[in-house]
Amino acid sequence: MTITGRTIVTGILGYPVEQTRSPAMHNAAFENLGLDYCYLPFPVHPERLGPAVEGLRALGIRGVNVTVPHKETVIPFLDDLSVEARFIGAVNTIVNADGKLTGYNTDGRGFMRSVSERGIDLSGKNVLVAGAGGAARAVSYYLSEKASGLSIYNRSKERLRGLVSDLSRIRRNVTGIERINDLTGFDIIINATSLGLKEDDPLPLDPDLLGKKQVVCDLIYKKTAFLIEAEKRGCQTIDGLDMLLYQGTLAFELWTGRTPPVEVMKKALYEGVSR
Repeated sequence: MTITGRTIVTGILGYPVEQTRSPAMHNAAFENLGLDYCYLPFPVHPERLGPAVEGLRALGIRGVNVTVPHKETVIPFLDDLSVEARFIGAVNTIVNADGKLTGYNTDGRGFMRSVSERGIDLSGKNVLVAGAGGAARAVSYYLSEKASGLSIYNRSKERLRGLVSDLSRIRRNVTGIERINDLTGFDIIINATSLGLKEDDPLPLDPDLLGKKQVVCDLIYKKTAFLIEAEKRGCQTIDGLDMLLYQGTLAFELWTGRTPPVEVMKKALYEGVSR
């Protein structure tokens, strides 16, 4: 990749961002299409988020992805939101159009495509989502449209009730769960919490409550301890790497207006990853 005076800059805001694999897939895509773009990681401490977002305007940065812990707190610094980002209350992609910053959320659509690519039909399925943060809100927004029943579990009762209340305004198949004693009634179980990012994290759910042939997903893009335990119990497992890929292809299209080279991005993203 050659940086020129015309190179258009994109990137990712998060804290930390050392673990991100997004630069690899986006830069591979830019190079494949011959676009004079680059993608950089920007570690932004939460206390410096406001000035960092203003810097997008000042520096003419075309757009960025947004990751933890900024997906929800970035919203007050933006000029506009897409319909889904406004409802979800979280942003994972920002587009800078001549100084106007618009927030989007491609996480939910990315997740739905990752499940579809595995041949999993959500119609008529009973689904459980663990978590009520930005990622949980994003996937639940779309899951509630497809699944016959969607249950949300979260340790914080306030956040749980907030998400269930919001979804219930547009769907009739959503319920909140404050305690779990059995998981066998669910066809698909999704960990949308951050538990599993660190090696010493506790498990988000008790794997001994799982039944055989369930589909267990983790939005973290590695094989977490929870997925390993689920596999031991005969479950089909899906990590968050495909979701990362497909939410990235949607962001790429928003920034460039070009159809993303999905296979090129996939190869760059998976390189060196043990799955």
